[in-house]
Amino acid sequence: MKEADNIQLASFINTTNPKVVISEVRTLFSVHYPKKYFNAINRSYRNIKKLFEGKFPGYKACNTEYHNLNHTLDAFLATSRLIYGYNLEEEKKMPLDLTIDLLISSMFHDTGYIQEEWDNAGTGAKYTKTHIGRSIAFLVKEERKFNITQENIAIISRLIRCTGLNTNLNDIPFISNEERIAGSILGTADILGQMSDRIYLEKLLFLYYEFREAGIQGFNTEFDIIRNTIDFYEQTKKRLDKSFMKKYDYARYYFKDRFNIDQNLYMKAISNNIAYIYKIIDDNSTNFRHKLKRGDWINKSYELSNRVEL
Repeated sequence: MKEADNIQLASFINTTNPKVVISEVRTLFSVHYPKKYFNAINRSYRNIKKLFEGKFPGYKACNTEYHNLNHTLDAFLATSRLIYGYNLEEEKKMPLDLTIDLLISSMFHDTGYIQEEWDNAGTGAKYTKTHIGRSIAFLVKEERKFNITQENIAIISRLIRCTGLNTNLNDIPFISNEERIAGSILGTADILGQMSDRIYLEKLLFLYYEFREAGIQGFNTEFDIIRNTIDFYEQTKKRLDKSFMKKYDYARYYFKDRFNIDQNLYMKAISNNIAYIYKIIDDNSTNFRHKLKRGDWINKSYELSNRVEL
């Protein structure tokens, strides 16, 4: 068994490269299901990628720096890994049709941030509070281009609702326990994908400006979102454990089978990020911005600060 103490989650897959991500998801899918059924997933992937890049007819390119294509790919990959772990651990594999719907759901779940061509006011961040409903509306409106049936639209819509942080899963009319588990996997993957990102702390500054444009209260400065992430994590951990029934455990089975690492590297990465937030909060010696050094975040965050009316 490999020692995982010094192994980083980001060392396995470059999630900023769409080709690498779709290749890995295809590989994981093909271990448990016939390869030919991946075509439906690949079709949705191509269209979603076009949507975020501004190449989908009738829509602008994604202009939110936090809820962007990279986050969607992170959630897509995390969903695939959790499905893989589920199929290893449970007595029966997840049904093929539900697996396809679940993977498609992970790609659709934040499409509500995308603006239509006629929408020239602000950015997609203004739809933060309504993005889930808009994501479902986009799916319904563009069903023909994605070749998704009415029955599948209903399932995918229910799964997308599971990504709402304030959504009570008991309010969603799942048609089976398997579908509820699939929804828990998607909700879990959405959280794991973003909070385990090696530049999660830097990207929180982008989230701050999305919240400001959306009119979400309680965030008056950039530092507020850093500080409030501690409470957010505590609430999120309870949601992962209770509402989503600890489905993050499936990631451990994935890493053990694929890389001989008996550890959940997603949860490890999240713990490391939270631990660093505590260090930032406790250290008053310098401005917290000087402790966020990964990625080209500083130039982008300054651009956002100039664009958003404070």
